[in-house]
Amino acid sequence: MTAKEYLSQAFHIDQHINAKLAQVAALRDLATKTSVNYSDMPGSPNRVTDKMERTILKIIDLEREIDAEIDRLVDLKVELTHCIQSIADADCRILSEMRYLCYKTWEDIADEMNYTVRNVHLLHGKALQMVPMQNGQEEC
Repeated sequence: MTAKEYLSQAFHIDQHINAKLAQVAALRDLATKTSVNYSDMPGSPNRVTDKMERTILKIIDLEREIDAEIDRLVDLKVELTHCIQSIADADCRILSEMRYLCYKTWEDIADEMNYTVRNVHLLHGKALQMVPMQNGQEEC
């Protein structure tokens, strides 16, 4: 795993959490929608509640997965924070925090650091070289 891949893990987990939250919102929306069929034919009284129950169980399962992902993200961010704090150069450290812990864009980082985007990219390359890695595994 490269330094960039290692540091980018938190962003990917965060995106995964957001996707699952969208799924939960869609399921909640679906659970609140009910349709009534009027017919002379007798129907199963449990039909609607079975669908509702299955939807609620799916929501509960997804929420458990989200909780586990959030725990994983928090642990990873603590680990990444320690790793980034070990970068000796202050500008490289600040850039890494903004990019990998705050998920800021290159343009936002350049604005906040009063650099051009090109200089931010050059500084980023320097920062990646300072991340303590050993044999493709994180050393932080």
